[in-house]
Amino acid sequence: MSRLAFTNARLVCPVGGVRQGTLLVEGDRILGTADEAPADSISINCNGRTLAPALVDLGVFRIDRAAFRAGGIARVALMPDTVPVLDEPGIVQRSALIGKPDLWIHPIAAATRGLAGTDLAEMAICASAGARAVGTGRGWIADSAVMRRVLLYARDLDLAVVAHAEDGGLSRGAVATEGETATRLGLPAAPALAEVLAVARDLLLAEETGARLHLRQVTTAAAFELIRAAKRRGVQVTCGITPGHLHLSDLAMSDFRTFAHLSPPLRDEADRQAAREAVRDGTVDVICSGHDPRGAEDKRLPFADAAPGMAGAETLLPLALALVRDGLVGLDRLFALLALNPARLLNVDAGTLAPGMPADLILFDEGAPWRIEAERLVASAGNTPFDGLPVQGRVLRLWKGGREIGAPAA
Repeated sequence: MSRLAFTNARLVCPVGGVRQGTLLVEGDRILGTADEAPADSISINCNGRTLAPALVDLGVFRIDRAAFRAGGIARVALMPDTVPVLDEPGIVQRSALIGKPDLWIHPIAAATRGLAGTDLAEMAICASAGARAVGTGRGWIADSAVMRRVLLYARDLDLAVVAHAEDGGLSRGAVATEGETATRLGLPAAPALAEVLAVARDLLLAEETGARLHLRQVTTAAAFELIRAAKRRGVQVTCGITPGHLHLSDLAMSDFRTFAHLSPPLRDEADRQAAREAVRDGTVDVICSGHDPRGAEDKRLPFADAAPGMAGAETLLPLALALVRDGLVGLDRLFALLALNPARLLNVDAGTLAPGMPADLILFDEGAPWRIEAERLVASAGNTPFDGLPVQGRVLRLWKGGREIGAPAA
């Protein structure tokens, strides 16, 4: 097996911290660190740039290899909202295999058949076929008895339930959050309470059943308070968020720009600030891209008719690095949010630079300046609400299992 030595690197590990050093890799595994490269190794000079675990993106809606390479993402958890829905073992198994060896796909199987929210799907068989979690997809399971059975079944299988937290009775047909912006634009809107009610119910059910619950996107101050309290009580709950809800408020919709039509919808500035505080104080466990590329046929429509979603894989790292520059998190904690925590939620050994871990690595330039331009993104569609935004941080090289799979930066 070949032995690689990544020299002159700034090593970032969610467990080991940040330091200068040399990282050794043999075959597809990390050997550990060293003061200098062994004589029998192939030396890769990192020139002082940052070497860190490759990203694990929890909850993407489409497999987009070029975008994942450009974003430094080596593993993705695929949402069940595919065509067909991930509710059969054959579909799950095929999804888990199609990306290898360059990209490892960890399917999130549908919790209910066809994501209809009524009959439970065959979770056990789907888990044996490669599913790493079960999920409600883009929607909320309205029937509390069904959701309780989902949590009980998943608990017995030691699978996390990845839930969308919006009360469908309140949010049905809405494309914005109730408030000044939605009123001024005349958009159908739902109260932010729709998220809070859904979170409250699912937390109570998770506490009663002892199941692992992951709320894929939490975006309101009141919901974060509920999660803090639940964690203090010992509820097995984690929550995530995307950069869209950390950096943008509902003011981004003011020109009817459909790239800012997201799900859940953008919130007001007070909720955005609460989300940033939730990152700072550790309430948020995962930052994900929510990658959902949408072409002109979905986005070049009136705002209320356009499909929600953003292409977020390529911009995940630079937008997340802004949180480090703003002093909300350290670089090692950021990679817990981007790599270690999502891997743990999926019961996958990844996300650190510890000896014996898979050599899934990214080399990036933390300070490299560039401008996000929708038309220049390599994703299958460039529907980003950050079009035109100057950012810093560029992925230079990516390795999956010790094998370089591309140098996405220009």
